[in-house]
Amino acid sequence: MEVDTDLLLTKEVLFSLHDLEVPNEDGVSILFYLQKIFPDEWNNFLERVNCSSEDDLKESDQLEDQLRLWASYRGQTLTKTVRGMMYYRKALELQAFLDMAKDEDLMEGYKAIELNEDQMKGERSLWAQCQAVADMKFTHVVSCQQYGIHKRSGDPRAQNVVRLMTDYPSLRVAYVDEVEEPSKDATKKINQKVYYSALVKAMPNSNASETGQNLDQVIYKIKLPGPAILGEGKPENQNHAIIFTRGEGLQTIDMNQDNYMEEALKMRNLLQEFLKKHDDVRYPTILGFREHIFTGSVSSLAWFMSNQETSFVTIGQRLLANPLKVRFHYGHPDVFDRLFHLTRGGVSKASKTINLSEDIFAGFNSTLREGNVTHHEYIQVGKGRDVGLNQISLFEAKIANGNGEQTLSRDLYRLGHRFDFFRMLSCYFTTVGFYFSTLLTVLTVYVFLYGRLYLVLSGLEQGLSAEPAIRHNKPLQVALASQSFVQIGFLMALPMMMEIGLERGFRTALSEFILMQLQLAPVFFTFTLGTKTHYYGRTLLHGGAKYRATGRGFVVFHAKFAENYRLYSRSHFVKGIELMILLLVYQIFGESYRGPVAYLLITISIWFMVGTWLFAPFLFNPSGFEWQKIVDDWSDWNKWISTQGGIGVPPEKSWESWWEEKQEHLRYTGKRGVIVEILLSLRFFIYQYGLVYHLTMTKHQKSVLVYGISWVVIFAILLVVKAISFGRMKFSAKFQLVFRLIKGAIFIMFVSILVILIALPHMTLQDIFVCILAFMPTGWGLLLIAQACKPVVKSAGFWGSVKTLARGYEIVMGLLLFTPVAFLAWFPFVSEFQTRMLFNQAFSRGLQISRILGGHRKDRSARNKE
Repeated sequence: MEVDTDLLLTKEVLFSLHDLEVPNEDGVSILFYLQKIFPDEWNNFLERVNCSSEDDLKESDQLEDQLRLWASYRGQTLTKTVRGMMYYRKALELQAFLDMAKDEDLMEGYKAIELNEDQMKGERSLWAQCQAVADMKFTHVVSCQQYGIHKRSGDPRAQNVVRLMTDYPSLRVAYVDEVEEPSKDATKKINQKVYYSALVKAMPNSNASETGQNLDQVIYKIKLPGPAILGEGKPENQNHAIIFTRGEGLQTIDMNQDNYMEEALKMRNLLQEFLKKHDDVRYPTILGFREHIFTGSVSSLAWFMSNQETSFVTIGQRLLANPLKVRFHYGHPDVFDRLFHLTRGGVSKASKTINLSEDIFAGFNSTLREGNVTHHEYIQVGKGRDVGLNQISLFEAKIANGNGEQTLSRDLYRLGHRFDFFRMLSCYFTTVGFYFSTLLTVLTVYVFLYGRLYLVLSGLEQGLSAEPAIRHNKPLQVALASQSFVQIGFLMALPMMMEIGLERGFRTALSEFILMQLQLAPVFFTFTLGTKTHYYGRTLLHGGAKYRATGRGFVVFHAKFAENYRLYSRSHFVKGIELMILLLVYQIFGESYRGPVAYLLITISIWFMVGTWLFAPFLFNPSGFEWQKIVDDWSDWNKWISTQGGIGVPPEKSWESWWEEKQEHLRYTGKRGVIVEILLSLRFFIYQYGLVYHLTMTKHQKSVLVYGISWVVIFAILLVVKAISFGRMKFSAKFQLVFRLIKGAIFIMFVSILVILIALPHMTLQDIFVCILAFMPTGWGLLLIAQACKPVVKSAGFWGSVKTLARGYEIVMGLLLFTPVAFLAWFPFVSEFQTRMLFNQAFSRGLQISRILGGHRKDRSARNKE
């Protein structure tokens, strides 16, 4: 059997001592974190190496290496994955020993022949035979694209990979080698780049004991017709290494996975499944099996993700495989029929953008070519998942983008045509149908609220409420109220309850379900609903999905306010504020369902969604309500929002660069996408059209002139914005005093107009608030249309004004979000409650999370004083 491990560019191979000891901005190092999370294992490690403290470990290089390995085995590193996969070889050696050993050897035991040096030297010894059987049946290939570049540049990652090959002699590394060779054309005296697929193994140097270095030896080198990376990188990384594998079974392993010795012993049984027709028609081409998620033990988010993933890789995939027969490949540790897939395009599809979720296309390909995908529960491997909200959101965004591209792909179209009716429906609801249904769920909320807005502002609701059949329609109220419980996110927890109930008992499942609700699991699941909807919908509309590196490090650090704003502004915050405005208008002008219970039940789920989309990133942010962090976040936000963009300025440093990046999808979309974007933006003009007739001064007016005057006000405000933009460009550098005088005059004029409106037509505070609710959405709608028509607006010379208006909206949205968070940060108990809620699992194990979050705070303050 062959194991193919995928290693991409940014993944850790082995933690260096510097990586372990360097503190983050909170003063927390990786080593300090691991010591607090795994206190028993840390004490056992110190006892094993005969050391009393961390300082003793730095006395020799050997002890330092032991420390690096101890930490790497508890992270999501390549070292941990390779160690786990090498258990297959150990299991094969043990099984070969049990098959070939004589009675006296069995009595002595496997360990005895392993330690017997005389036995090991003989070519025909039992030990040598066991080794030969293991070599014949098993090889581990790590596919590392950049190994050649790392080796030439002296990158420590290359040295760590060589070290792994030395520690595990049967380990092989495949990489794409890029070399410059003289052109074969005599007339061209230039070097050309040539690409090779290369396979290397470790070859100990003759002076290895003196220099401490090891060399690698190239086994095979195959010339490629051109650059190997055509798509996102990961599928090519897998496919170019397949040619170096052998045997009939090929297991694909991601770098965040692990294995266990007791599970490795079962692999021989699993491979026998290839010889059995599971549907009485075809032999399996992909053998799937379950995973054990090992990252759910610290934070509540990691626990939610662990439970969600566990339910998917167990009862979920079991159901997909049998009876639905629509299980595919999901990037999990499936075992492929190597010969079947080698002759049918490999184990991944590598076209850019469309094959973003490259793994599931292997399942599509296998099924379309009359393959058979099965699932088996008696064997598992370990898997690490994302543990921070930002990591989880990036992962969910990547999966939603991938499902959007699948919806547009030919593969799914062909599957739909070839499946029977029931299998076609099963395929739909277990792949893109889930995301499409999620999109429809959120669209239904929009349709409901905009429908209510029309009824309220047009006066129809007032007329309908006078009808007794409408006013006392109890079944309608019950139907509207019952959906609120479904929408809050309870249904997302049902598969987890079933899985926990089946494996650990339904009493445990019920207690964990209640605990999840107390730790705000509905908030998390409702928030991910927004992530899936936004990225899936945008991919359907504009395409352009791209790979998002999530990173799977140790995430117990505070994410800055500006970072959260950049990540969630368009997917959650804008939509949350839009829904909030709809609910406020409904609250102010609505007539029906004024009974407190009925009104609450009808709107509570939508208010819950609004609150979740606006404030979940801060609620699940470690130290999110600590006052000093809030002050630092505000300074960072101000610096980011005011920094000018330009060529080479990253989005993390400047609002302008980030804003331009957020519009990239509009550059590559077609005319249809631009037209749909403009049509969707027109919904923001409904507010102004309806609300201007509900002011005190215009209550009895129905003339279209009122609506025309409101547009005059809009254009006057836009002219002021244009003047400020022009003034900043012309006067801000050389004539700062003139520019400030102009801004002061504009402010005085604005206040004067407001005072006159309050004094003469008796404008009330509610009227001012309603004007804000009317004009703010209109300005946002104009902004969206301007962004969709960027070339036209830019050629007309209005792009600077659009940018100024957009910056103003971003500042207002930032203040709306920041103010409640800053207010809650005044109260120390809020921070304590949040820490307890986020890290309840750790508290239940007696861990001092506050020490981790605080880190070496005293040391840090001392350093700052110095």
